Formats: sequence, structure tokens, C-alpha cells
Amino acid sequence: MSSSSTSSPTDNSSHGSVAPSSFGGALNPASGTNTSTQSNAQKPFSLSERLNFEIYRYSSYSPNYLPENVLVDCPNDQTSRWSAYTNSPPQFLTLKLRRPAIVKKIKFGKFEKSHVCNIKKFRVYGGLEDEHMVLLLEGGLKNDNVPEVFNLRCLTEDGSENLPILYLKIVPLLSWGPSFNFSIWYVELHGQDDPMYTSARMKNYNSLREVEIIKLCLKHFRQQGYMSAFGALQEQTHVQLEHPLISELHKCLVLQGDFEKAERFIVECIDEGLMDEYLYKQDYKHSWHMKLTESDVKPGNRGGHQLVVDAKKRLIYLYGGWDGYQDLSDLWVFNIDDNQWSLLCERSELSNGPTPRSCHKMVFDPISENVFMLGRYLDNSIRTSDYIKSDFYLYDTRAGNWMQICDDTSQVGGPQLVYDHQMCMDADKRTIYVFGGKILTPRSVNATGAIEPEYSGLFSYHIATNTWAQILVDCHHVSASMADVMSIKSRITHCMVFHNKHRKLYIYGGQRGKEDLDEFLSYDVDTQAISVLNKEHPHHGTTAGNEAKFEPSSGYTLRATIDCERDEIYIFSSLSKVKDRRDIQHVDASNSFWVYSLRNHKWSRIYYCRHSGQDANSISRMNILGASKGDGALEPCPRYAHQLVYDDLANTHYLFGGNPGICQQQQLRLDDFWLLRLEKPKREEILKHCRFLVRKLRYEEMTRQDPLKAMQYLRHHIAAVIDHSDVEQLNNFHKLASLLFKNHDGSLERECTTPALCADGEDLETDPDVSAKIRDEVADGPATENISLESNESLISSGISETASSPSSSSCTKRARTECTPELKNKRAFLFNKLVQLMPPSMVQPERNLSDFVVM
Repeated sequence: MSSSSTSSPTDNSSHGSVAPSSFGGALNPASGTNTSTQSNAQKPFSLSERLNFEIYRYSSYSPNYLPENVLVDCPNDQTSRWSAYTNSPPQFLTLKLRRPAIVKKIKFGKFEKSHVCNIKKFRVYGGLEDEHMVLLLEGGLKNDNVPEVFNLRCLTEDGSENLPILYLKIVPLLSWGPSFNFSIWYVELHGQDDPMYTSARMKNYNSLREVEIIKLCLKHFRQQGYMSAFGALQEQTHVQLEHPLISELHKCLVLQGDFEKAERFIVECIDEGLMDEYLYKQDYKHSWHMKLTESDVKPGNRGGHQLVVDAKKRLIYLYGGWDGYQDLSDLWVFNIDDNQWSLLCERSELSNGPTPRSCHKMVFDPISENVFMLGRYLDNSIRTSDYIKSDFYLYDTRAGNWMQICDDTSQVGGPQLVYDHQMCMDADKRTIYVFGGKILTPRSVNATGAIEPEYSGLFSYHIATNTWAQILVDCHHVSASMADVMSIKSRITHCMVFHNKHRKLYIYGGQRGKEDLDEFLSYDVDTQAISVLNKEHPHHGTTAGNEAKFEPSSGYTLRATIDCERDEIYIFSSLSKVKDRRDIQHVDASNSFWVYSLRNHKWSRIYYCRHSGQDANSISRMNILGASKGDGALEPCPRYAHQLVYDDLANTHYLFGGNPGICQQQQLRLDDFWLLRLEKPKREEILKHCRFLVRKLRYEEMTRQDPLKAMQYLRHHIAAVIDHSDVEQLNNFHKLASLLFKNHDGSLERECTTPALCADGEDLETDPDVSAKIRDEVADGPATENISLESNESLISSGISETASSPSSSSCTKRARTECTPELKNKRAFLFNKLVQLMPPSMVQPERNLSDFVVM
């Protein structure tokens, strides 16, 4: 069934998701001994078994391009592929394994050269039945000749059990040539199908499914009021629908309508931290603040400068940059607590320090409290052999003086002179890592053609021993083809941060020539294992382009920081990388801020703001250089050549200067200083939200019984949990007043069971004073939306049937208003479902409903 043996292209990687093209050469065999970070028991890919399978189904095929061709790896045969008859969706290829297996990886072979029919985007589904499959992978292939391997999802949604599959379905979405049919050249599956291994996992998986089915039935029975069936099923199976505390909430809220007790219960849950997991999953809210310092002097306009933070002493150091006319060599320090700048060196070269420069890099060593500096950009006119030296400096912040560590690092095993590189500090091991950047070489007077640029690899500098070592060479380096030499595709304009607990460098994006690199790499500095994170943990975008995949677009303007306690990487993206678009007047001028969670491997875009065209005059008129109105708030205008640093003690970012990219004034640089705060919703906010939901429903029930009492409750109790500075919340609060006039019985006039209630209703509608109060509360807000807790559609989507036991409207009018009608009970159940979504999933009923699986 399966094809003949071929070696995996990534046997060296424990995750098996890295194609050789990512690195341009062989990796150290030692990295093959690493285990997966997700499972210590997972074997390296080279030890995984290749799984046998057959072609089960397919959508179509072109003559001579049969589905069975994917079973044989013939990269030099152009006909050895499956090609769909059309590129109209849905096109698919379904494989059937020999027996149920835990499938961990899929390998795609390719033709010997790039091909327009290669699939640029695809999805992979799997399951024990061919009609019921779940998404295992969403990814894309590069248009080259290098086979690629991807990790497949092999765990259930909650991660508690392995996910056995018998059928695997590959669905092409987009080919590299948009008008061409999809082609797959070769497929290989790796995992484990030995019954000794899979039988226990199949048993656990089936048991997990059975419990989930029982819980869905219990949830349905309770929601529809079939309590006898609910009790019988629970007694026979001994399966609990939810944690007893959650059942108590259901009793007091849904069955008894005791809203005060429900509120007290919610307060206890929040105080016990039961909603902290939900709060952690929420996106940050951002706020920019311009730092108006107390200093008489401050750094001037510049771009291409560098910032580093001494978080312990609350200091930020700034050096150099380009002011639009010349390189600078001034060194400044900003005291965060005192809100003041101080000039340490106006011309550092006069104090044994570095010469004026830009596009250099700096790191701060918290152990020695020294600032280290390497690299710079040189204009082509001064790139001579005598001048191109990679000098290496440190600034001793305790003694307040400069020292040159080395005149030329390339002479002692370090990098050549580079710019647009990245540097990171490993304080625990006293090591600095330098990666990438373009190497500056002496200009040749007799050169007639363009010289191919050279890129620098990955180097380490050990502070204690003052020694350099090259870890990875660039993939085009002369030594890259040697078997014992590790290589990587070097780049410029990338981001790099170091996680001191994971002991990994994280590298995102970058450029090499005209190629944009959208890889997200991690490099383990202890084991030398390299992984591609956006292949191991693919996103769920369905269209081409990084923004569509919901991750930052690579370019000149990405700035990255890391919080090792939160396991989060932050990226600030501004003006586009394309030169003719590096103008604030361009339609693409925008700012966005992204967070990547290393715990759940997901990107979140905190905000995105497109800025309208403006020029230097409009900025000057605002009297705040660099500021722009975005989303109604003051924030930095789009820019490049700026710097962003992170204070991990205060959890704040600082941004300084840059180039606004204004065509009319190409020499203009910025000197604005900004602070960015990111905050998650707090317990107090979720408590207010829950109280509002509970009190809103209680108010709705009151309007049916005693409108005057309901009005007082609205003004004193609901108003207390409203953020009156939030326009949306305030509008919704105002609209609630219209419920006092709503006909709840479906007739044109309010029908009441007692004359007194009717009289109250008439007084409410005719008394000028009361009417004025209501008008004040409504505040002329448009009542265009459904202001009840939910629409019928919401009830149905919650699995709560309105017809299961709803009486007719005529019987409703005769029913005492104090009685809990099925309609009110359904609304309470809907609120209960909404509240338990904030609790840990392991404590509450299933999110899905039994009715979701019934299609009529």
C-alpha cells in the first residue's frame, strides 16, 4: 500500500516539522536525540513507524494523474502525481489506514523543481469514520523541490487522550498557480498502529466519547424539564453532568429564581479563582500614553537608535541613531521613577567609546550591569578595508565609562561587521547571542555588476571568558554543505527574543533579498534543536497572506519583546516594508500590536489602526510630533527605524523616535516618547458583568409583575453595575427602560390579572412626572435592537426549546405573573448557560447541545 522507503527530511528534528529549506543545510545529529516539548514519551521522527494506507475516495482526477500515484515517490517523473480534474471546490483525497492508528506526522513529497500545481494551502481531516472527521492540520507547501513534514493533531480537544483515526482526508484549497488544478506528488504518514499500543488508547477514547454522549443527554433532559429521565440516566451511569457547585447554581437560579443567592454564589466563584482561566484567555486592552518628561534636556529627533532597559534600577539607556543628516554618538539614560532624561555622554568617541552610528544593536547584562554594543551601518562611500571593522564595546553603568572589548570580532571567531542583525542576552549562562544581519564588505572600485549580499549566521559570546563561537553558518556559506556543519537561512529585519526559562531563542519573520520569510523559529540553545512553530502549531486562516492567517506580516518595522513569566511574545508592527509604501500617506499606513502565547501557541491581535494620510504640517499643527488620532485615542503615528523595549517588572512598553516616512521631508525624524500598557480584564470587571446579566434578567421579570418597582430597581441596582463612561454600556442601559412599556402578552394593550396592577400600568404611562423620569433614563437612545436577554434564535442555539412546553399566548394572559412560566425558565436556563461558559470546562456541562447533531 504505502510507498517504498524514503528518509524523512527532518529526522534531525524532534518535532519533525522542519524542512531543510528552513536552514539551508545539515543540522547537528545531536539534535535528533531531543524529545517533544509536548510529550516526553514521543519518539523522534526517525524512529516512528511508517503507516500503510490505501486510496479510499477522491473527488476527481485528470487522465494519467491517478490518485494511486501519491503512493510512490518519484520526484523526477512529472506524471507521478494525483491531479484533480478541476480546481473548483471541494476537491479531496481520502486515505484509509490498514487499522486505527495514532497518526503524528504527514510528509508531502514534491517534483524535482517548483510547479504551479503545488498546493499552497490545504487542510487535513481525520477520524474513525469517513463521514465524521475533525480538523488535524491547516497549512501550506512552499513552491520548491524540498519535501515537507507537518505535525498532525493527535490528541482530543481537551488534550486528555490520543485521537485514533482510520481515515485521513487531504483537502487542497489553493494552488501556487491560481488557475491551475491541484496536484499532490507523494504522501507519507508516520505514527503508530500496533494494536499493543493503540488498543488501550482506543478503549480510553471510546470511554471518553461515551461519557460525553451521556453528558449531552443529561444536559438536554434538564433543559427541557425531563427530570425523571435526567435522574434515571444519572443513577444508572453514575456520570455527573457537572461539579456539584455548578448544580447548586442551576438550582438557585433556574429552578428557584433566587437571584440574590445566585449573585452571592458568583462572588464566591470569582474569589476562589474559578474564572481566572477565562480571564487569562481574554485579549489585552491597550492604552498609549505620551511621556511628557520633567527634563530640561532630552534626546533629539532620530531613527536607527537603540534602547535597553535596566528594570531593577528603573532605567532606560539610549544610544546613537541617525537624525536625518548625520549619525549620532550620544548616550542618554531615562529614570522611569523620576520621569527624567540625563545626558551621560554627548560624544562617546571622546570618552573611549564607539563612534557615531546607527543600525547597531545593544543588550543589557543585569548581572554586571553593563551595556554591550555591536554592529553599525556604513555608507558605501566609506566602506574601505581599513574602516570596515566589527568593533565591540561595553558601557559600565556603575563606573560610568566606555571600554572597547575588541577592535574586530571577526578576527577572534566572532561576526564580521553587520547591520540589521539581532542580539539577545542569556544572563544565566553569561552569553550573548547574535543572529543574522547583512555583512558589510569593502567596496570594489572596479566592480561592474551587483554583488550578491552576504548574511551573517548565529554567534555566541561568552562574557566571563571573552570568547566567541559560531553556532550556525548561513545556508550559502562555503562550509554549509559539510555534514558536520549546522546552517540556517540568515536574514535581516527579523525579530529575535530569548526565553530564559525555556532556554530558547525565538526568531520571527525577516527578509533575504526579495524573499519575505514568514517562518517562526525556535532554537534551543542547550540542545541545538530547531523547530518551526507555525508548522507545528498552524493557524486556522483560510486565505493567503500573513494578515489573513492572523499573524504579523514580516517587514522592516517589526519590533519584538518577551515576558518570560507570562510566556508571551509581543510584536509591534508599523509602516510597510515596501519602499514605495513607507509613507504615512499610503493606504497601508497602520499600526498593529500582536501577542503570541507560548502556552497555547496562538496569535492575538490586540489592536489594528489604519491611519489617514497626513504630512509634516498636520503633525506640527497638533503640536505633538508623531502623535495621531487612532480609534479616538492618542497614539504614535506609523513609523519605521523606531525602538521598542519592555519593562518586565511594570509590564509596560516604551517606544522612542523613528522615521514617519513623509515624502515632503525625508530628513524628518521623531523624538516622541511613548508608554504602552497592556491589561487583561480583572476579577472586578467580570463580577460587574455577571451581576449585570443576573440583574438584567431579574429586572425583566419584574417588569411583568411590578413596573414601578422595576423602574426603581433599574435606577438603583442595575445602574450600580454599569460603567457610565462606556458609551455602549450606557446606551444598552438606557434602552432597558423601554421594557416598562413592552406588552409581554402578545396583545396590543397591557393585560393584567389585577385592577391594581392595571392601574399602576396606566399611571406609569400617563403620569407626566413618571413619564419624564423614563424619558430621562432612555435619554433619547434608539431602541432598534432586541433589548431582552436573548432572542428566540439565541434560545434555540443554546439547545433550549421554546415549543417543548410553552403554553399558548391566551393561557399566558390568565397565568399569575408571579409564577415561573416556561418562557421565564428558558431565559433563566439561557443565562445559566452563559455564566457557566466563564467557568473551567472540567467543572461544567458540555458546551455543545444534543440538538446540534439533529438535522431535519
